[in-house]
Amino acid sequence: MSGQSTTRTVPGTGGPGSGRAPGRTGRVLSNLAVALGLVLFLGGFVWGAVVYRPYTVPTTSMAPTIGAGDRVLAERIDGGEVRRGDVVVFTDEAWSNAPMVKRVVAVGGDKVSCCRDGRLTVNGEQIDEPYLAEDTVTGFADFPEVTVPKGRLFLLGDERSASLDSTAHLTDAARGTVSRGAVQARVDAVVWPMDGSLQAPTGFEKLGALSSPGPFGTVVAAVIGGAVLVLGGAAYGPLAQRAGASWARANGGGAGVR
Repeated sequence: MSGQSTTRTVPGTGGPGSGRAPGRTGRVLSNLAVALGLVLFLGGFVWGAVVYRPYTVPTTSMAPTIGAGDRVLAERIDGGEVRRGDVVVFTDEAWSNAPMVKRVVAVGGDKVSCCRDGRLTVNGEQIDEPYLAEDTVTGFADFPEVTVPKGRLFLLGDERSASLDSTAHLTDAARGTVSRGAVQARVDAVVWPMDGSLQAPTGFEKLGALSSPGPFGTVVAAVIGGAVLVLGGAAYGPLAQRAGASWARANGGGAGVR
């Protein structure tokens, strides 16, 4: 007999050290999930900060769409991008020194008046406004037809009976209209309380295309998805490591020397 011994691994053990592979794989997957989650989470916040401006609406003039004290996110836009039905943030010294939030109901060249059968009329078309409260429709105050000058906007609050809007400035030189250049942003969503994106003003579609929704939904999805990946990846790493160690111990005892 020779003095040499042969070490043989029992079939099925996968060889020395192979039990560590599941733990290593788990750690790699965990790290990837956390890294991707951080990119999405932080990227979503940065994107939102670049695209949106937060505002607090102090009055009920836009109720029930936006209540007093509600926190909104308004997409930064150029005044030339404003379309009928948009809820915008603007500043006009003839109205107030502070930013105001109203709904654009007519743009340059439009003829707007109220009311026919309790509804707003723009260019001879009655506008359906489902975002208004039911008692608001019956409480409309009539105003004569106004032709909106080019480059200007006619704005109303959704609480028509209690809003200091274009109807309160009809005797001004601009007949209650505001320059497009006064618009700073377009409200996309109410974030406190969490009411979400504003209802689309579909009643104005008969007069032309509406504004496209902002990226609010995508930003929220990125932030939430990122948070889930970070938390899930952080929890999966230790679990995978423990599972790998247990697997290694269970399979390491099958090896023998013969």
